[in-house]
Amino acid sequence: MSPFDRGHAAPFATLASVIVLAAVTAAAFLVGSSSVSLAELVTWATGGDVSAAAKSILVNVRLPRVLAALLAGSALAVSGAIIQAVLDNPLASPNVIGINSGAGLFVLIAASVFPSVLWLPPLAAFLGALVTALIIFGISLGANTSRLTVVLAGIAITTVFGAGMNTVLIVNPDAYVGSSAFLVGGLSGVLVRDLLWPSAYILAGLAVAMLAAGKLNIMALGDDTAHALGMNVGVCRLTMLGLAAVLAGAAVSFAGLLGFVGLIIPHLVRFFVGHDNHWVLPLSAVSGAAFVIVCDLLARVLFAPYEVPVGILMAFLGGPFFIYLILKNRRGSLD
Repeated sequence: MSPFDRGHAAPFATLASVIVLAAVTAAAFLVGSSSVSLAELVTWATGGDVSAAAKSILVNVRLPRVLAALLAGSALAVSGAIIQAVLDNPLASPNVIGINSGAGLFVLIAASVFPSVLWLPPLAAFLGALVTALIIFGISLGANTSRLTVVLAGIAITTVFGAGMNTVLIVNPDAYVGSSAFLVGGLSGVLVRDLLWPSAYILAGLAVAMLAAGKLNIMALGDDTAHALGMNVGVCRLTMLGLAAVLAGAAVSFAGLLGFVGLIIPHLVRFFVGHDNHWVLPLSAVSGAAFVIVCDLLARVLFAPYEVPVGILMAFLGGPFFIYLILKNRRGSLD
């Protein structure tokens, strides 16, 4: 079967995803411990006057959280789609191969050493994610390195970096406010100011990713074919991993170690639209944003009046999905 089959369904799937995203975004503004009416939301969104209480909820609580979910979901989903395409590995994603953990470790170190520098966490997250991506890239270049070897190496890296994060928090418990939620991934307490620098990284990264979709399609044809078409595969692969690190690192800097978005969403998108990255990347961005908003909404309301970090809910969903992928590929396809 051609890697670009199902492309005829892509416009419909994209339109459906945009509609779903709009619906769940509106729901995220309306639903919570303090409800806001649809009329108040529409009035506020169109610049009209609403009550002080409703405006305070929408501006100070719901808006930062919805923006954080939109940015984190799109960034992590596109990062996962890029990583899977570059490594030709269906099990790869930012959290599975350790990129999230690398970003998280560098964020905690930066917060511990320079706690008041607002622009530093996104940069530190990118550096941590990039270091991890370079390690994975080096491992993937090894002779006879299987897909499973790369995944196992990523799990080992995640374990080491996780130990590093716990060490930082033991030595300096005040290194990061809300560190317990950061370690599992959560959006409560995110402020608009926390999103200023990460949003710049994410929006720029998403734009570059969309422009680079054709490069990923060429790489999917195989190294020999890509070389024959004039592509420097090694440089392109490394560049795209760096781009994935930018996206994942920026998301981790404010959302914590959200897992499995970059694993689940690209697989679902490819199921509906095939493997043409001109459709996969933008649809992953839209679907990833909707997925994180839905998960965050469920994390808010399922256990009301209590709230669980959204990363816990994603772990419940992502763990079984990861096992399913392993079983699906158990007959030697990971070698």
